[in-house]
Amino acid sequence: MGMSDLPNPPYDQAKRSVEALAPAGQLRLIAELVGRLSGELRRQPRRSLLELQGLGKAVWQGVDVDEYLRRERSSWNG
Repeated sequence: MGMSDLPNPPYDQAKRSVEALAPAGQLRLIAELVGRLSGELRRQPRRSLLELQGLGKAVWQGVDVDEYLRRERSSWNG
């Protein structure tokens, strides 16, 4: 059973309400939702890829880079 198969009364009720609207009403609702959600997304702080700098460095401590690359490259040939 997937997530979409689980009972969700508020979602199901909203879906039935939307399906009862004429196409123009559905488009109007979509436009309002997009505007509302876009505003929510703009309020979230932007993230930088640089925040990941240094993560996982402990994994590579004590690894000889040249030896690692030699073994990795030799595995490419089978």
